[in-house]
Amino acid sequence: MDEPVACVDWNVAGAPMIADPTATPLQNEPARHEGAVKSVIVLSDHGWINGGQAEMAIESALQLRRRGLDVCFIAGAGPVDQRLIDQGVECHEVGEHDILSDPNRLRAMSSGIWNFRAARVLSECLARRDAQSTIVHVHGWAKALSPSIGPVLTRSDAAHVYTLHDYFLGCPNGGFYDYRKNEICTRKALGLDCLVTRCDSRALSHKAWRVARQTVLRVSSRMPGHLREIIYLAPEQLSILGPYLPAKARKHHLANPAGPQLRRRVPVERNSLFLFIGRLSPEKGAIVAAKAARLAGVSIAFCGDGRSREDVRRANPDAQMLGWLPKHELGGWMARARCLVFPSLWYEGYPLVVADALRVGLPVIVSKASVAASSISDGVNGVHVAAGDVDAWAGAMNRLKSDELAQAFGRAAYRAGKQLLDYDEYMSRLLAIYEGALLRKRADNKAPRGIAQ
Repeated sequence: MDEPVACVDWNVAGAPMIADPTATPLQNEPARHEGAVKSVIVLSDHGWINGGQAEMAIESALQLRRRGLDVCFIAGAGPVDQRLIDQGVECHEVGEHDILSDPNRLRAMSSGIWNFRAARVLSECLARRDAQSTIVHVHGWAKALSPSIGPVLTRSDAAHVYTLHDYFLGCPNGGFYDYRKNEICTRKALGLDCLVTRCDSRALSHKAWRVARQTVLRVSSRMPGHLREIIYLAPEQLSILGPYLPAKARKHHLANPAGPQLRRRVPVERNSLFLFIGRLSPEKGAIVAAKAARLAGVSIAFCGDGRSREDVRRANPDAQMLGWLPKHELGGWMARARCLVFPSLWYEGYPLVVADALRVGLPVIVSKASVAASSISDGVNGVHVAAGDVDAWAGAMNRLKSDELAQAFGRAAYRAGKQLLDYDEYMSRLLAIYEGALLRKRADNKAPRGIAQ
């Protein structure tokens, strides 16, 4: 007998609201943290949720505050999520724009290489706290904060942790991806082959600017060379970024947490909709999904927006273009979906949408090129497909037309979702990393000059 199923909706804060009240997951107030860490300074390029990186920075800051810690949030570009302010988090906006949205291009280029204000704000926030009980956690710098945070971060007596949400510590464009050829790049970053290759999606001058910034990062910023505590989200990231990371750094595997686990899975075998969630840009593979859905004769909806929107529409005029949706509306579309498609052409970091799909019992068709493929068992709770192969993607969609197979995949996806970290487990592990980093930093601070590691 099949397990019961339920339709799910999501509220704005991300907690599920389910039609059957008995299916509502329990929400327990977390215990106050009693360890050596008393203050955490969280650095994020953006103060609002516009992707996985910002979401993890903001949500973890809120979780830390709920556990009684002094939390300071520094955003490279505002506005800052109102929940942070409401929860008593000390918030700072370094500027109104990130590099791409700043109408003053000269200012964007200069601040992108070295944002003096970001370094000053971080220095001031550190000066007001006891370094012996403070952690600085960097979630991102490349879109607004700039390499200027590096010297402040690595020379401070406070401990630091850096999460690998992207690949900017190694690659000038942050993705090891050739945006001109729409393929993964295996060139050595800043090697001769890299320097002479026009891989940026914008003008040649933008590639030159990225190379200049990467040089500043390595020479003047002390990153990544002086980073000592690094969190990676998936093992594949170490094989990709390993040659660019310092050997002395301690590496911690900590996957991002998924959304709440539902007590009843989405009834995917009763649904027909294939769902894409994410930015509509060439490297995300949305055009591939659109063409494949048309070829397979299945309905598909795209939740997201970006510069490929019209290309997607032309590739599949019958596709539903939903734009960006609030979480409560997105949950409704997930409840109507048969499958999530994740056709990304580049490595990705750790896509939260794949984890969230598993938590509600959605099978996933995933690109073999993406780090997300390691989260999906091929032929068990989803299908691995070659990146960019429209015929192969159409074939995978055709396979999922089988109600029996969709149901089996959905059950397996739901079981896999149970094994993913929730926020309580994630925060326990994160705080353990913080505690270890702080103790090691204290030991380094006490060591005679020239001995500290």
